[in-house]
Amino acid sequence: MRPAELPAQDGENPVCGGEKKAAVHTSGGGRRAGSAPASPVVSAASARAYVLAVVRRHWDAAACRPDEQAVTDLLLVTSELVSNAIRHGGGLTAFEAAPTRDGVRLTVYDRSPDIPTVAFGSGALPVGHDGGGYGWPLIIKLAHDIVIERCADGGKFVSVLVPLRAGSGPES
Repeated sequence: MRPAELPAQDGENPVCGGEKKAAVHTSGGGRRAGSAPASPVVSAASARAYVLAVVRRHWDAAACRPDEQAVTDLLLVTSELVSNAIRHGGGLTAFEAAPTRDGVRLTVYDRSPDIPTVAFGSGALPVGHDGGGYGWPLIIKLAHDIVIERCADGGKFVSVLVPLRAGSGPES
């Protein structure tokens, strides 16, 4: 199943106001009233599948494909961001994956206005092992240009750029 693409209107980001973004994919309770049907991006697994499709669609025709490790890193960051939105952000409300010259910009929207303080930390792994706390350090190590902003109508978005290096391409 292919995610429904929801075009931005009037040059604005349809989910959170502001600048125009790439296609937005809403999950069940998306912010846009009267928009196209919800996309299948409702979990980390469906987000990974969508991101992999974006990578393949964008780079399959290119002479240089991203290497497998870079794609694996991208999928790991995707999983962490979406899982955080579901687990700590009150639920995923929209998801974007936009190819750029340097990689893929991921943007995840959730219902919570709370900004995770660890998102701007050093990226150090947690001391001791209680089974959690590894997500943001991994995101910090694998992604660049982390932006987190509250939305005027509630919730927030987290946006990161995950670089892709040239290599043999995704084989999954």
